[in-house]
Formats: sequence, structure tokens, C-alpha cells
Amino acid sequence: MHHSFATILLQWFHKNGRQLPWRETRDPYAIWLSEVILQQTRIQQGQAYWERFMQRWPHVEDLANATEDEVLRMWQGLGYYSRARNLHTAARQIVALGHFPDTFEEIKRLKGVGDYTAAAIASIAFDLPEAVVDGNVYRVLSRFFGIDTPINTTEGKHTFTALANDLLPKREASAFNQAMMDFGAIQCTPQSPRCELCPLAESCVALREGRVNELPVKLKTLKVKTRHLLYIYVRCNGQTAIHRRGEGDIWQGLWEPWAPADMQDCGQPDECEAKVVSQFAKLGKLRLLKRNVKHILTHRVLLADFYLLECDERPSLPADYIWIPEADIDQYGVPRLVELLLEEVAK
Repeated sequence: MHHSFATILLQWFHKNGRQLPWRETRDPYAIWLSEVILQQTRIQQGQAYWERFMQRWPHVEDLANATEDEVLRMWQGLGYYSRARNLHTAARQIVALGHFPDTFEEIKRLKGVGDYTAAAIASIAFDLPEAVVDGNVYRVLSRFFGIDTPINTTEGKHTFTALANDLLPKREASAFNQAMMDFGAIQCTPQSPRCELCPLAESCVALREGRVNELPVKLKTLKVKTRHLLYIYVRCNGQTAIHRRGEGDIWQGLWEPWAPADMQDCGQPDECEAKVVSQFAKLGKLRLLKRNVKHILTHRVLLADFYLLECDERPSLPADYIWIPEADIDQYGVPRLVELLLEEVAK
């Protein structure tokens, strides 16, 4: 059974695998970069970013020499910005090491690299027999073998990792891992999998038992919180004020316009906002641009109100704000929510 699973999967991959630029190279830097970009990004969007990164920083040394601001700016629009900061730190780790790490354990020491990414790089760049286990792999294996151990538990992780490594043909680790990813993405999809055309259909437990839509099993986790934000874009003689978000919060290291402290996580957003607005309306011409702009993150929903304050004298702001020419704001990495604000300001 195990032997035929791998054989059928590799035959399917040979005919149906996706043509992707990072699959045409053995350069571990290019492969690592693609894996980090694709951690929480669809391939269609990720490929354009990968191409821009490779063009601007073709070698790991080039990326290591860039500033964090340059990397965050290039990453803008991909979200989960800790990935970009970790990428930059890891590039410097690799340069300090003198070569790209070439064992699973060493690769895993890179900042931001977990088991899945390390296994992908180890197998694809260095032919090491390490099985990848991601959402696609959980789905394919749980359905084919009829396993209902929840995938987001320690037991589930161990069960599926052991099974994936057991199935892995040691000499074809790279092709097998990529076949598993593509099979889950194209054939054994989360919704409406193409079971009637599936080469593994005859032996698939979930199909035989009518449990395709029940597998894989995932335990319900975190409750989503709503958080209110208020942004005031200050325009003062062609300049605007921004500051860099600090550590330990969303969008660490990215820039944003004035976000009055009174509004951060305010329990009574309407009351807090009324207070803030009456306070700042005295400083110049204050205009509401848009209310309740919704932005969804993994475990929270952000609702933001955007204001534009036009004034002749600079208001006194906290010490970490800097004044820049409005035209230069494109040179600073900002979160997607702030991009939406800048679009409103430009209207």
C-alpha cells in the first residue's frame, strides 16, 4: 500500500505538477525565499513577490546588506510582517555562517524556519530524506488513510509526521514532497476535491466511507477579538507625521500616521473617539474620511476610523513621531490598513 501510494503520487506529479520558477533551480537561497513567502500567501500573489526579491537581491549577501526598512517596504502587501523581519535576520545568519546550512537541524536554526520549511529546503535543495507536513499533507493523508486524529494537536502532528516520513521514498524526497503539496492544492482540495478523477480513489478510506468532507479533523481554537483603531493623517505645510510601531504588537517595525493613544484598545470606542475628535478639532481643520474600515487578521478583526487633520502649525506629538514630506511616505513600509488610509487621503 505504502509503495503504491508514493508511486501513484509521483506519476500524477509528473503529469500535473505546477511549473514554478523556484523549482527550476537548486539554489537553496531561492528555494528558502519561496518557502518563506508562501507560508501564508497564495502562489499567484507570492510568485510576483519572489521574482521582485530575486531581481533586487539575487544572492543572500545582497539581502543581508539591505536595511530592515527596505525589506519591509518590498514585503508590503504580503502581511504577517514578522516573516519579513525573520527573513532579513536569517539572511545575516547565513552570511555569518559562510554558506547556506545544508542539514535539517542547521536549516531549522535559521530565524523563522520551522519543521515544515526546514524539511522543504532540506529535501528540495539538498535531496535530504525529510518529509514536509503542511495543510495539504494533513488533508491528503487523513483522507486517504481515514485518520481522524485532530491535526492541530501534538498527537496529530506526531502521527502525520511519522506517516509522511514512512511514505517518503528516500531517493525521491524532493519530487515526493512537491507532489504532496501539489496534490493537496490541485486534486485533494479542501472544498469539492476532484475524487472522481483521483488516481488514489480506489484505496481512499474517506471516499469509501463517505467522510471526505469530515477530514481532516481540526479542534476549534482561539476566539476572534475586535479591536478599534483611529488614525489621524496630519497634513501640515506639505509634511506629515508618522512613527514606527514598537515591539510586541501587530505590524512591529512598520510605520503609521498619528494613532492617538487614548484610542488604542479603548473599551468604549465611541466615547473615546468623541473626546479625541473634540480635542484635535481645535488644532486645525479635522475631517472624517471613512468610518469602520474593516481589516481581518488571523485572531482579530480591526475596525478603523480615518481622519485628515489639516493645520498650519505642527501639533505637539509624542517624541517617537517624525515629520516627513508627504511625497516621501512611499519610501516607508506601512501595513495594508494604512495603505487604505493613504488611498482615502489621495482621493
